[in-house]
Amino acid sequence: MSQKHFLQFRDLARSELDYLFVRTRIIKERFKRYEKHHPLSDRTMVMIFEKASTRTRLSFEAGMQQLGGAAIYLNTRDSQLGRGEPVEDAAQVISRMCDVVMIRTFEQEVVERFAANSRVPVINGLTNEYHPCQILADIFTFIEHRGPIAGKTVAWIGDSNNVCNTWLQAAEVLDFNVHVSTPPGYEVEHERAGLFGTAHFEQFADPMRACAGADLVTTDVWTSMGFEAENEERRKAFADWCVDAEMMRVARPEALFMHCLPAHRGEEVTAEVIDGPQSVVWDEAENRLHAQKALMEYLLLGRIED
Repeated sequence: MSQKHFLQFRDLARSELDYLFVRTRIIKERFKRYEKHHPLSDRTMVMIFEKASTRTRLSFEAGMQQLGGAAIYLNTRDSQLGRGEPVEDAAQVISRMCDVVMIRTFEQEVVERFAANSRVPVINGLTNEYHPCQILADIFTFIEHRGPIAGKTVAWIGDSNNVCNTWLQAAEVLDFNVHVSTPPGYEVEHERAGLFGTAHFEQFADPMRACAGADLVTTDVWTSMGFEAENEERRKAFADWCVDAEMMRVARPEALFMHCLPAHRGEEVTAEVIDGPQSVVWDEAENRLHAQKALMEYLLLGRIED
């Protein structure tokens, strides 16, 4: 298989994503049975962090170890990247010393430049623009609970951030619909989201209308990393975009609630919803581990039939 990167959700075709969802289920079932699965024995992942992380670091580091490999943590503050070494030079060196690289940083341009100069697969662990690994896990979680996502409706309530952008890309690739409701001034930026069309996307001024008939309601914090200076302004602007029981009631009766975490109860979601029976946030968090294991396995070994 020719070298692939996972920098945006659309970097993988629908057939590849369908394979990954099947593979994630197999890998998760083996994990639950305590079966050893070491296809990446003697392989090494370098994890480069410029943004803070809990779930991304833990899921990638634990996942690589569970696949039989090793993971090395690099923080840009503690490496030459933090002292001005060109991204292109760092990519040339780092990719000669490992088998796969995961980067969690601010600008999408950084992971694009790194990948262009890397000899090994590069995975986007989060940028200001996209969070493809999160949506990979989220969609697997939906499939796990409700079956295929094609033709379904996802309601996104809140900031049109990197997670929202990635849902919009995923809808185009996997043929489902996304209803987005944001406060005025925070609407989806089509170019930033990487949207080619609007056939799978509809914008709503009223969050209740966006949730009506939805199969999945999801949200994120009002202030993403890097935008902390806007926190008070955003609290006021987003006050009516808190996912509550009323919003969940207008969704389909079997609708799920997701949040990529960490969550601020009483801001973007009420405790009643995130801790309620429709919430699958803990399965969603765990599935980062299994979906990323399937992704790393695929990027390094291609399709495995077992």
